[in-house]
Amino acid sequence: MSGIFLTFEGIDGSGKSTQSRLLAGHLEAAGFEVVLTREPGGSPGAEDIRRLLVEGEPGRWSAETEILLFTAARRDHLERLITPALEAGKIVICDRFADSTRVYQGATRGDLRATVDALHVQMIGREPDLTLIIDMDPDIALERGLARGSGEDRFEEFGAQFQHKLRAGFLGLLEDFPDRTCLIDGTQGAQDVGREIASLVDTYIAARA
Repeated sequence: MSGIFLTFEGIDGSGKSTQSRLLAGHLEAAGFEVVLTREPGGSPGAEDIRRLLVEGEPGRWSAETEILLFTAARRDHLERLITPALEAGKIVICDRFADSTRVYQGATRGDLRATVDALHVQMIGREPDLTLIIDMDPDIALERGLARGSGEDRFEEFGAQFQHKLRAGFLGLLEDFPDRTCLIDGTQGAQDVGREIASLVDTYIAARA
């Protein structure tokens, strides 16, 4: 089987990281080779850029600068991890990818979507095979995200209004990319969400086989 590129998207605190790990475990138990990764990050160079993006004051970077940093990190990630894994026939599960940049920098911090899309075409040129968008109440998700106290909460510190804009942006992806996006109800318990996602992905993989 050729490699499959799966991504998770959604607002901060919606459970993407948890569900990425649960899905990786499910697929590994079924005998697949799985690479679990994240953005920004996933390769040594991209992890260096991650620290610049997710730490510090909310106003540290303009949206335009963020777009360039995210694209640089994504290019390194793609070259060093994602593409080699897919070419080896593995399933790559990524916690965020280009859709997050489309929403965060392209739609919520200025009318920069055309800039994001143009850079993506020129420098990345790959879309996921399947994107799982976890949806939940932004106020609850924000409380959950800040409660982690991870030190990587620069975007959470933009506040609730920003998170509500993000949610609208992620829901808009369903219209922009209907062939590869699926909406997941993130208000359920983590295990229930995980079972729904596992069933959906199993069906997708069987259809590709």
